[in-house]
Amino acid sequence: MIPKKINIKKNNGSLLSKGAVRRTEGFCPKIALVQDYIKEFGGAESVLETLSDIFPDAPIFTSIYKPQFLGPHASRLQKKWDHRVHQSFFKFIPFAHKIISPLRLLSPLAFKSFDFSKFDVIISSATGAYFPNSLNKKSAKLICYCHTPPRYLYGLPTARNFTKNKFIKIIVGFINHYLRLLDFHYSQNVDQYIANSHTTAARIQKYYRRDAVIINPPVELPKNFSLSSKGDPATAGEGFYLTGGRLARAKRFDIAIQACNQLKLKLKIFGRDFSGVLDELKSTSGPTIEFVGEVNQEEKAKLYQSAKAFIFSADQEDFGIVPVESMSYGCPVIAYQSGGVTETVVANKTGVFFEELTSASCVAAIQKFKKLKIKSTDCISRAAEFSIEKFIQKIKNLLSQYY
Repeated sequence: MIPKKINIKKNNGSLLSKGAVRRTEGFCPKIALVQDYIKEFGGAESVLETLSDIFPDAPIFTSIYKPQFLGPHASRLQKKWDHRVHQSFFKFIPFAHKIISPLRLLSPLAFKSFDFSKFDVIISSATGAYFPNSLNKKSAKLICYCHTPPRYLYGLPTARNFTKNKFIKIIVGFINHYLRLLDFHYSQNVDQYIANSHTTAARIQKYYRRDAVIINPPVELPKNFSLSSKGDPATAGEGFYLTGGRLARAKRFDIAIQACNQLKLKLKIFGRDFSGVLDELKSTSGPTIEFVGEVNQEEKAKLYQSAKAFIFSADQEDFGIVPVESMSYGCPVIAYQSGGVTETVVANKTGVFFEELTSASCVAAIQKFKKLKIKSTDCISRAAEFSIEKFIQKIKNLLSQYY
C-alpha cells in the first residue's frame, strides 16, 4: 500500500520536512553520501565526486563499487574513494557488475541493509537505475539529487534495446507496474528533492507529485584557457565535427553519423562502448567517421578546441554535461531540441537546434550552422554559468537550512 504523502512545508522554494535539523551554534552535521552503483563514469559520478569533495569526511554508500571500470578517471577516484566506500551485500554476488539490470529488483534490500542511525543528513545521487531512496534514514534528513526518475519505467528512451518477444514484454510490463508503485513509495521517503534541470524537475512533479530545487550539475571548466593561443574553433576549426560521451543507444549517435555521411563531413567520436552499440555505429559509418575511443580530460580538451562544432543528438536528455563542457572550450553545439540541452544552449548564439530526431533535420541544422557567425567567447560565457564553484555554493546554501 502506498503511504500518504509526507507532510511538508514550503520555505523559499525548497521543501523542509517537519523536524528538520535545528541550527545550533558550533553544530556540524554528520553527512553520508549514497550512489546507485559505481562502475562507470558519467554525469552522476561527476556530481558524486564534487559532493565528496565538498564533504571530505562523508562516507559513500553504494550497491556495487568497481573502480577498475572508471576508465581514465580510475586512478584519481580510487585515491579519493577507496577508503570511503561502503558496498552492500551485492559485492558477494559473482559477476554482479554484469547483471546490473536484474539486480534492480533487489536494490531496495541492498540500501536497507546500511545503518544510517549515526547520520544527520543523507544525500543520495539517484540516476533512476536503482532505488537508493528506499534506505532506512532513521532520524536523518534525506536529500535526493535526482538525475532523473527511472527512464525505463516512464517511457523515456533508454540505453538498451528491449526484446520483441510479446510474452516477455507482458511479463516485464507487470514487473514494471510493480516497480512504479515501489518507485513512488520510496520517492515519498525524501525530505528534499534537487533536480539537475527544469526537465527533471517537471518529471519529479509529474511522477512523484513533489517539488524540487533546481541545481545544475557541476561542469569542470578549463583553467587558463586562451582562445588566442588556439584560435577560435567556432570559425577556424580543423575541419571536423565532434560528438561523444557514453556510447549508448539513447544518445542517438547514429543521427550525427548519418548526417555527416550524407554531407561527407569529418566526424570524430569519443567515448566508451555501452551495451554493444559501438559495433552498430561502426557498421553504418562512412570513410569520414573516426572513432577515437575513450579519452582523458586533456585529450578531450584538445578535441573540443579543434572541432568546428559538437553534435548532440541525445533523445530527451536529463541535463547533458557534455554540451556545456564543449561550450566551455569555445566549441558551439548543434543539438536535438529536447530535454536539458534546451536549457543550456542558446539558439543561434552558442549553437543551433534541430527539431526532428532525423538525419535530414540534423543535416539542415549543420547547414544553418555554417552560415552563422557564432562567437566562441559567447559559448565560454554561457558555460561559466554551470561552473563547479556555482554548484558548490548552491549546495552549501541549501544545506545551511538544515543546520
